[in-house]
Amino acid sequence: SIKFDLTIDELLVLLRHDTDPFYCWQAGQTVAMRLLSAMGAGDSAPEDDIVELAESLRVFLRSEAERDPAFAALVISLPGESDISQEIARDVDPDRVHRARLLLRERIATHGLTELVRLHESLASTAPYSPDAASTGRRSLRNATLDLIAAASPAEGERLCEAQLANATNMTDRVAALAVITTIPGEARETALTVFGEQFADEPLVLDKWFGLQAMIPEADTLERVRALMRHPAFSLSNPNRTRALVGAFAMGNQVGFHRADGAGYDFLADLVLRVDPHNPQLASRLLTSFGTWRLMEAGRRAHAEAALCRIADQPNLS
Repeated sequence: SIKFDLTIDELLVLLRHDTDPFYCWQAGQTVAMRLLSAMGAGDSAPEDDIVELAESLRVFLRSEAERDPAFAALVISLPGESDISQEIARDVDPDRVHRARLLLRERIATHGLTELVRLHESLASTAPYSPDAASTGRRSLRNATLDLIAAASPAEGERLCEAQLANATNMTDRVAALAVITTIPGEARETALTVFGEQFADEPLVLDKWFGLQAMIPEADTLERVRALMRHPAFSLSNPNRTRALVGAFAMGNQVGFHRADGAGYDFLADLVLRVDPHNPQLASRLLTSFGTWRLMEAGRRAHAEAALCRIADQPNLS
């Protein structure tokens, strides 16, 4: 295979000017991943590189947002925490990875905040909902800008999320606004979650989203939130879709919560797997795949994960 070892400056030229959408996206993702993996591993990322990435994304948005909003939404989205951990590949500290992504997201958003707010406003639509590609792309970019605005200015992000939840004409925009506001701790978040849960209590698929978004809140006490949600009248371990929506989202989509340093996330999932296995071994097996990256973790987490896995393996009469 051929490996192109381009510098960050060369990659940013591709991000700004390459006419092939894939190479443009790949260049931006590669720069972001280099910075994030360095920061996530405990090293410092050059300040100049962070500023240059932020500026390149700002310039990119200015030229591409109107022409291809769906593509623009992809380009301004940073690699996920799971991908960053895979890139680091050894002695991973998920808390440090999370902080690194938060910091880079905030820096990028702050650098282009004025234009992000302007773009978010310009993408608003009062037209009836349409699933066509152009409308879908504009919604994707508008919601991507909402996420960045909240990173740079939580108060403004909160205000925009509340407005979008109140005025959205489609579920895509409602769920996107709820997802963003869940990243902003405070009374507004809890109110939004309560109202949304009550409003769509009779819509099973929507309620699955509601459970899942709460499970993915990247905070230290989310495990306790998940335990509380398991006592919700709409939750049942005998409902595999609901279990995947809550427990699966926590274990697979919440790197901070599942990979807690004290091992509580691992113990929680091990207990659930043992409870589910007798009546739904397929679901138990699916949930168990969340342990797939345990060897990448730092020594303390590895020990906790291995102990949880051994406890499952030692259980008699496993499926």
